[in-house]
This record gives sequence, structure tokens and C-alpha cells, in this order.
Amino acid sequence: MRTERNLTRRLDRVFARLDREPERPAHIDVPRMSRHRVVLFSATLAFYLAIVWAVVTTSWLVRLDWQVMFFRPYQQWPEIHAFLDYYVVLGQRGPTAVMVAAWLGWRSWRQHTLRPLLTLAASLLLLNITVGAAKLGMGRLGPHYATVIGSNEMGLGGDIFPSGHTANAVVTWGILAYLASSPRARRWLSALSAVTSLGVGLTTVYLGTHWLSDVLLGWAAGLLILLALPWCEPLITKAELWLFDLRDRWRDRRGLPAPEPAVPVRPVLLKTRGVPAGQPVPVREPVSPTRASRGLAHLAPGPHTARSERTPVTPAGSRRPPHADRLAHADRVPRGTSPSARPLTGG
Repeated sequence: MRTERNLTRRLDRVFARLDREPERPAHIDVPRMSRHRVVLFSATLAFYLAIVWAVVTTSWLVRLDWQVMFFRPYQQWPEIHAFLDYYVVLGQRGPTAVMVAAWLGWRSWRQHTLRPLLTLAASLLLLNITVGAAKLGMGRLGPHYATVIGSNEMGLGGDIFPSGHTANAVVTWGILAYLASSPRARRWLSALSAVTSLGVGLTTVYLGTHWLSDVLLGWAAGLLILLALPWCEPLITKAELWLFDLRDRWRDRRGLPAPEPAVPVRPVLLKTRGVPAGQPVPVREPVSPTRASRGLAHLAPGPHTARSERTPVTPAGSRRPPHADRLAHADRVPRGTSPSARPLTGG
């Protein structure tokens, strides 16, 4: 009986959310382009340009690339090769985009806003444009296709500089921290995404698919996109309003009824057991006037109230089982004797 009651309450909550008009919550913190973020963006951009200049001029960074390549980490530690073959998938664009989009889609439905999905789409669009243009523009060959020992392998038709796996890991997992709803969650998700993207970049170096400088540039490219996302927030807001307006026009064209707006909770005066007369008790109004017309047998006949809105009821009598004292006393007295019987002494 209790299980059926809990299931009815959960279904009632689900239908209540589906009947609400989508609206952006006011408590969601949208990151802004602060002075601190501008400084970080400028420093990351300078680091990006320094890496490109170091590779173009065939500096010490290119010699380090060749030394790491000749070290062949995949031959030094072959026992972790199988694990890293699967771990590097966390940097592939297709699987990671599907996983993160599924999570952000659930958040969009839960928060009644399209901002999480639109922010992910904007970040992936910036990633494809900036990283793709840099790859094709510099045309660097990878370690497995290098032609001249000690050269930077630039302008030879390659597409590995910067590392797409690393930049994609930074953006895809970092967007979860960017969209976090609390500072504590943002700190934890930032640390988790940083460790994940660091591991993906080093894994590509271990497998020999990227130079070390490719990974450094991929980290900088992904971080630049995350730091520049607040500049895209006005465009994301306009796109969200345009999509909602398009939905409303499509609904009017099809003749579909508009969803009912969320009804706020207001206090009313009731005389309830355990509550003094005249004290306001919050009561939730029905979400939709058509709720009773659904005719579904599994729905509760009345509106569901949250746990905090229920009136506390003090149980009458004791919670101990009946005859507890008598049973406890019976355990100490031998069976067949009266509780008041005493042993006979003397002759």
C-alpha cells in the first residue's frame, strides 16, 4: 500500500513538471567576462602564440618532441597500453559529445531552459572552427609520418597541430564546470576536467600519435574557448528566445493549447489538527485545471503536498507493542508459576 502511494506521488510530480511553461530559473549564475577572466584569456593567448612560434622556429621544443618520440613510451610501459587505448576515447569528439549532450539535455528539461544545450553547441562550433583552421593552416605531420629527423614537419599537409583530442577533452568536460550551478560544484568539476584532459593529452603522446608540443597547444586552444564563452552569452540568450518563439508559432499554427504556467504556492487560512486556528498553512494549488479530466486511475484524487508542507501529527499512545511489560516480566519468571508466588521455606 505504501509503495503504491509513493508511486502515485512520483507520477503526480512528473505530470506537474510536464504541465509547466518552460522558463529560465532566476538563481542560475551566468558567468561574465570579468577582469580576472580577461587576464587569464590574455595569458593563455600569449602562451598559445609562444608555442606556435617555438615550433615554427624549430627551437628547443621541437628537439624535445623528437627526444620523446625516440623514447617510445608505448614500448617502455607496454602493460598499460590496453587501458590507454580505451582511455583516449574520452578525447574523441563523437562519444564525448553524445555523453555530455545527454546529461545537459536532462538538465535543460529539469531547469526548463535551453541554455545548457546551446552553450555546448556554441563551444563545439568554436572548437571546430578555431582548431580546424589551425590544423589545416599549419599542416604539421605526426610522429609516425615524420620525414626529416629534427625538423618541425610544418606545411607538409598534416592535421595534428594542435591536438584535437586534447582540445576536445578540455572543452567537452570543461563545459560541465562552466555550467555548474554552485561555486563548490564548479571547483570540483574544474579539477576533474583538468585531470581528464591532462590524461588524454599525455595518452596521445604515449601512443605516439602526437608530439608533445601538439598537446601543449591543444590545452591552450581548449582553454581559450572556455574563457571566451561569456562573450557568447548574449547570442545564446537570443537563440534561446528565438527557439521559444518558433515553438509558440508552430503551436499556434497546429492549434495546440499553450502549456499552463507554474502556479505559485500561496498561504491560506485553514483549521488543521495540531495547528492553531488562524495560522497560515501553505497549500499547493492544483497545477492544471484539467488534471481531474485526465481520467487516469493511478493519479491521486487531490494535489500532492511536499514533506515540508504536511501537518505534523503526534501519534497517540505509546509506540511500544502491547503487553510489553508483561512479556518482559514473563521472561524472568519460570513458566507455570504465578508472578506473586514465593518459594516455601522451613519444615
